Amino acid sequence: MRSTRPTIAFLILACLSPAACRTAPPAARSLPITQGTNEPREIHYGFLFSGNRAGSAASRVEADGTRVYTFEFNDRGRGPSTTSRYKLDAKGLPIFVETTGNDYWKNPVDEKFTWENGRASWKSSSEKEDREVREPAFFLSLSGPPQEMMLLARALLAAPDHRLPLLPTGEARIEEVTSQPVQVAGHTRTVHLYALSGLGFSPAYLWLDESRELFAWVTGWAVVFREGWVDAVPQLTKAQDAAEKARYRDLATKLAHHPQGGLAIRHARLFDPETRTVRPDTTVIVSGNRIQAVGKDGEVTVPPGVEVVDARGKMLLPGLWDMHVHLDEEQGLFNLACGVTTVRDLANDVDQLLDMRRRWDSGEGIGPRVLMAGFMDGPGPYAGPTKVLVSTEKEALDWVDRYAKLGYVQIKLYSSLDPKLVPAIAKRTHELGLRLSGHIPNGMSAEQAVRAGYDEIQHANFLILNFLDPKIDTRTPARFSEVAKHAAELDLDSPRVKDFIALLKEHGTVSDPTLGAFEGMFIGEAGKVDPSLAEVADRLPPQVQRSLYGGGLNPPEDQKQRYRDSYRTMENLVKALHDAGVTIVAGTDGQAGFNLHRELELYVDSGIPAPETLRIATLGAARVMKRDQDLGSIAPGKLADMVLVDGDPAARISDIRRVVLTIKDGNTYDPNAIWATLGVKPVR
Repeated sequence: MRSTRPTIAFLILACLSPAACRTAPPAARSLPITQGTNEPREIHYGFLFSGNRAGSAASRVEADGTRVYTFEFNDRGRGPSTTSRYKLDAKGLPIFVETTGNDYWKNPVDEKFTWENGRASWKSSSEKEDREVREPAFFLSLSGPPQEMMLLARALLAAPDHRLPLLPTGEARIEEVTSQPVQVAGHTRTVHLYALSGLGFSPAYLWLDESRELFAWVTGWAVVFREGWVDAVPQLTKAQDAAEKARYRDLATKLAHHPQGGLAIRHARLFDPETRTVRPDTTVIVSGNRIQAVGKDGEVTVPPGVEVVDARGKMLLPGLWDMHVHLDEEQGLFNLACGVTTVRDLANDVDQLLDMRRRWDSGEGIGPRVLMAGFMDGPGPYAGPTKVLVSTEKEALDWVDRYAKLGYVQIKLYSSLDPKLVPAIAKRTHELGLRLSGHIPNGMSAEQAVRAGYDEIQHANFLILNFLDPKIDTRTPARFSEVAKHAAELDLDSPRVKDFIALLKEHGTVSDPTLGAFEGMFIGEAGKVDPSLAEVADRLPPQVQRSLYGGGLNPPEDQKQRYRDSYRTMENLVKALHDAGVTIVAGTDGQAGFNLHRELELYVDSGIPAPETLRIATLGAARVMKRDQDLGSIAPGKLADMVLVDGDPAARISDIRRVVLTIKDGNTYDPNAIWATLGVKPVR
């Protein structure tokens, strides 16, 4: 479900998956547009999503110098389709920008910017401002196309010190990272990789050709490439990967502290998830990556030479778990800064994920422990972002076998999978000792999935859909909109709902509700901050803050209360599941770290007590994944994964946001040092 800003930010925040498509060799239409030309020319681009063709872009210059950019892609029925018109001044700065079309959620886009006679004005569905601007600055759109980053890069390269103020706020910088010759079908070009800073949490990377025209944008699951040059994408990806890994390797060296001689945490208020109680005045001794002793202050000997952390007035908890992520390098930093020491990745590129986990485990990179779920879907227009698309039982079982051999612990199924394949997949998965979970395939009900062998269901909307019209095409965004429209009508005390909950309990089926992923989608409004990130919005970089005001599904005014009521029904359902003894795991499918804190707040808001919520996010998760012998609580012999919090989240769950120290595998991390690298302000 990935809660990311569409178009530009959607690309910046996506996860890596190199492409494997082919097109015709470079054609004449791929010649670059030179700035200032009056001759209309066009450049065409392809768009890959997890290696599959999913969209396109085009650039042209009209006779009067106006630049026209189109961009569209399809992500399981979602995705933007926009046309943007730009006029530039002599310095390459926008003086007129107009973007129309629709955004990622199919909401209308009508964004406009003008700058003349020293006054700049702009408006969109979430912004409206007019002010005097005399100094050079670059307006960055909310719904602009990838080509806008090319215009920004050009302006920065021409600017003094390669930096410029941004409108409405912030500053951007640029540096060249490397150059790379590429060859396809006998045609050779040298392209240049630039890093643009100031747009988000980490640099955005952009490939330009010799004329500083956009050549490629490799941003994780999404890739924009010059038409005819798709065969160069793997080479560009490899070069960009090397640059990014070098950056994160340097960060790991700076941010990870390896206590010499061991670690002692004294005077802590220790949260015990087994008893859901707090033990005051506690000392914990760590040697290497294991906990050696836990006991009352003064009763536990502190060995000489160890580093001592004075935890007086603070609470020490087991490291938090996020049970629904789709990782990238940046998220490794967010998780550790927020006290998340173990995650479960529920869909990612196989090779990239294995490499990232290896580097995080070895200390070459920086991130939490990773448990992996192998993702698969069926082919079709709404197929998920994966290369693992199966149509037959043999194809499906072959992938189950491969995932098991690679060390995956779970299989995740998706919405376009043929329901007839589920029983065979479940049988093989369980024979190999793996868990089975996922979306509910279109044409199947949640009840049928449980009976067919599901161990867990991702997302609370699929639980609601069990009671709605079975003809709803759940491959499409209708799986969100129909729930938003009708969940409020569901009687949670009805025999049908109670029987279903009893079925989940009987089969031991776990729920991964991802409430936070629906909060902004159902009740977020254009012009108002995303409620799932409202608590941290003022700490985020300026351009990220702007992206939080776009709204979610943005229903008509007369439907807004219905959507809010439907969201409350989701919360109430999670509480009903918990009360009935159904196991809940805390997952986000959104912004790493911050969204887990919000997910826990939402559980408490639903009526689950804070101590029980903390157990869900620690020992409960470890037990579901059969890792509780090593993780999930603070006890002698267990791995040293802990988080120190300035507050009492067992009484006030929001105090979980006040992380002052994260310990993973016996190494310590200062959250404020991590936040500084991400452009995030420290916790107040």
